[in-house]
Amino acid sequence: MSDLLVPAQRFADRIESFGYEYLSFQTRRMRAGERYESAVDGEELGIVVLGGVCSVESSRGQWRRIGGRATVFDGLPYALYLPLCTSFTVTAESDCDLAFCYCKAEEEYPARLVTPEQAAIEIRGGGNATRQIHSILPPEFAAHRLIVVEVYTPAGNWSSFPPHKHDVHNPPGEVDLEEIYYFRIQRPEGFAIQKLYTPDRRIDETLTVRDGELVLVREGYHPVVAAHGYNVYYLNALAGSARSLAASDDPAYAWVRGEWRDRDPRLPWFGKREPGK
Repeated sequence: MSDLLVPAQRFADRIESFGYEYLSFQTRRMRAGERYESAVDGEELGIVVLGGVCSVESSRGQWRRIGGRATVFDGLPYALYLPLCTSFTVTAESDCDLAFCYCKAEEEYPARLVTPEQAAIEIRGGGNATRQIHSILPPEFAAHRLIVVEVYTPAGNWSSFPPHKHDVHNPPGEVDLEEIYYFRIQRPEGFAIQKLYTPDRRIDETLTVRDGELVLVREGYHPVVAAHGYNVYYLNALAGSARSLAASDDPAYAWVRGEWRDRDPRLPWFGKREPGK
């Protein structure tokens, strides 16, 4: 197995940094009534409710009954941002499925709950490269480095396409970002394919990604395709040289943008709004 493809057991119920400078990640499935106590010191944290309902008590405040969707395929996200030097306890009000996105931080910002009404929806691309993006902690969110979005790719569609990269600090066109792709497949036997390659083909990997697995994007271009018949979700956490999502397309495929006409009518899956509409 490529060291860029990470099995779920490596980060389930434990914080894993994968050798990154900034990012760490864990997932936790909690039974109703279960509690998880922890703290962040030199990190900021985004807790994304993938499914279920939980409450959080912390040294920065309390939030009751966060969440609502049964799975990531059933609705818009709730998330909680906690700054560095925060202790917290998560209590599962129902069976819960949670993702914890950690990022090295030195600057302190207010804790904040992100509700479905606050998660901006964008339908991006066209044809069979149409996908739906939810901005949870976008670049304009008040945080030090952490950026978090989630992406829905309908069965058979391409995502993160044209292939793009963000491994060079050359603003405003591109910034250098570490990135995590955490995948869920709507039917557990399904899969996605993720390609990772550098311009010189020093890295040239084609990964088959199953439900609950994670891909590390350290550098290079990284498009995704959902297998026919299988809707795909992925959660992205990013951090790096600037608080920006600036990226550059592979010039060999940039022409594709000009060929997009109609969007996939299956989208939006839920949520009927886009920025400015």
